[in-house]
Amino acid sequence: MEAKTMTKAKFLDQPSERITGCEAIVRSLIAEGVDILYGYPGGAIMPVYDELYKYRNEIHHVLTRHEQGAAHAAQGFARISGRVGVAMATSGPGATNLITGIADAQIDSTPLVCITGQVPSHLLGSDAFQETDIVGISTPVTKWNHQVTKASEIPEVLAKAFYIAKSGRPGPVLIDITKDAQFGELDFKYEKCTGVRSYIPVPKINSESVKAAAELINAAKKPMIVWGQGVILGEAETELKAVIEKAGIPAAWTIMGASALPTSHPLNIGMVGMHGNYAPNKLTNECDVLIAIGMRFDDRVTGDLNTYAKQAKVVHFEIDPAEINKNVFADVAVLGNSKDSLAQLLPLLNKNSHDSWHQKFKDLYAIEFEKVIKNDLHPTKEGLTMGEVLNEINVQSKGNAAIVSDVGQHQMIACRYSEFNKTKSNITSGGLGTMGFALPAAIGAKMAAPDREVVAIIGDGGYQMNIQELGTIFQQKVPVKIVVLNNEFLGMVRQWQQLFFDKRYASTEMTNPNFVAIAEGYYIKAKKVVKREELADAVKEMIASKESYFLEVCVEKEDNVFPMIPSGASVSDVRLS
Repeated sequence: MEAKTMTKAKFLDQPSERITGCEAIVRSLIAEGVDILYGYPGGAIMPVYDELYKYRNEIHHVLTRHEQGAAHAAQGFARISGRVGVAMATSGPGATNLITGIADAQIDSTPLVCITGQVPSHLLGSDAFQETDIVGISTPVTKWNHQVTKASEIPEVLAKAFYIAKSGRPGPVLIDITKDAQFGELDFKYEKCTGVRSYIPVPKINSESVKAAAELINAAKKPMIVWGQGVILGEAETELKAVIEKAGIPAAWTIMGASALPTSHPLNIGMVGMHGNYAPNKLTNECDVLIAIGMRFDDRVTGDLNTYAKQAKVVHFEIDPAEINKNVFADVAVLGNSKDSLAQLLPLLNKNSHDSWHQKFKDLYAIEFEKVIKNDLHPTKEGLTMGEVLNEINVQSKGNAAIVSDVGQHQMIACRYSEFNKTKSNITSGGLGTMGFALPAAIGAKMAAPDREVVAIIGDGGYQMNIQELGTIFQQKVPVKIVVLNNEFLGMVRQWQQLFFDKRYASTEMTNPNFVAIAEGYYIKAKKVVKREELADAVKEMIASKESYFLEVCVEKEDNVFPMIPSGASVSDVRLS
């Protein structure tokens, strides 16, 4: 760590030096503390790769097998570390292949800096080989983007990119750099960006709003907290816990907020949303004060907005002014970083318990346990369930693993049943719902936090969308654990077809390859589980492995995930079967 700090400092506060644009890019990355980046070389970005070769002791470049994999790996890196993830690609198809990961990062507030090569500036607009208007394409899905056509722009633009990506509500930034700018020369001096005119990343907290929020909370008889990823991004886990415990408020989480509070905390009442827990969904429409912290009232959380928490006063703690009153009207809005806002709120709160109100959540949990949870985690039927696989992972990892899930039924099961003892432990594609996310994201997460156990939970459909990243795992020797829950279906789509389309299973049944043989083809140890009595030993062996490990578990083909709120229905209409 000391050596990296010295390397970083080497390019800060130094006299200017005449160098090429491509070297300026690499030196700028080093000055920002980048030591790992993910990418794929090509003609328009080749000068930068030539410089990366010279600086290979300072920056470790990870060659992914597809540019989408590079973007998702950078996301996984950012999500578990809190740092900016960096991805790089060439022009044309290389750049467009990044777009899905960039869009995913935008909606899930993940800080990325993506650098793309571009054809020489004199060829812009001529439909040159591998030319695309990536700035135009990426504008709707980036926090900021910019095209560099002169070498002299590079240090300032990259400094601004890192500042914008990480500050305030984080997000992805794309910098497109023409080939002549990479070859051009400049007098290089790097200065970190500390502000951008007209950009206010963190609104100033209004003390009167905090006071008004405290008054509503103190007067509440049936308060309920719903927190989201803003708590994790704002590093407000300690403050959230203190608020919950002092005021005795039952607290639920969105998918992206999972792990900010330990699963075992007595006031943690579970997940809200389409496949969230029965009690917090049902009682959203009974609480008298709803306190939203760092969440954006996504449609998967609210269901029908016409019936969502209409009886409640709403207090919204949020860093992004655009989210206030966007979907749900806030009686009191507190703008600012959640860490600072909750710290100001805490001394204004009365000590309370709300025991009878909390008992309602316990009573509804008992109903859910009897009708759903017991059968998911401790089934008596012949077929294996996804829930019992997650339960076994909890046992063997002692709730300390970082779970990286893909998208589908297994994602809902992983979020519902994973035990989280540490923050930044739930890494998933929440807003965009990107199948193919988990495998490369797990690579980035493990490389960012090598001391943590990282387990990717993936369905047989999503796994095959970026299965080529097994090559990255093999080449980089990343000891990530991969669990494919194989039900030979696109499970979530099949569930909807069963419930809402009269079991017309149109194009959802999968004819799958030999997954174990494929993993072994990449020299990754692999095992297949088809019987319940094989599960515990297989998971134990996987967790104990010091190397990468692939585990395929064949689960019931037509099992469903409940509870479930049908799309567009009220949260009160949550179904248990």
